[in-house]
Amino acid sequence: MVGQEQFEPMMDVLRALAEPTRLRLVWALSTREHSVSELAELVGAHVAAVSQHLAKLRDAGLVASRRDGTRIFYRAATPHLVDLLNQLVVVGGHVSGELDLPRPGAPAPTAAATAATRNAAASRSRPAGSRARTAET
Repeated sequence: MVGQEQFEPMMDVLRALAEPTRLRLVWALSTREHSVSELAELVGAHVAAVSQHLAKLRDAGLVASRRDGTRIFYRAATPHLVDLLNQLVVVGGHVSGELDLPRPGAPAPTAAATAATRNAAASRSRPAGSRARTAET
């Protein structure tokens, strides 16, 4: 049986990845290092916001950084991160019913794509004959 002390590091990782932008950042870093400005462009967020997310990922031990002049480059802190992302794809595909979810190394899903996938999964899980709530109801 896994004890409470072993659950805490796992929970830290899950909390760090539970925010969509942070998950997209880790996805982008799963294959190579990127500068903060590159990551901001990849995930469609401001550099300041990306820096804050990267600090949380660094605190969780998921990413590492190096400075080159005035630029900071980030990379996955462990090769096991790719394994974790692959397992998330498998479990996410099972839960959502999607079998062809992207693999790490593919472009990071955008916020719009993530929302569209979530909405599609929600509509598939509604019982037949039910309808989605709208502003009018």
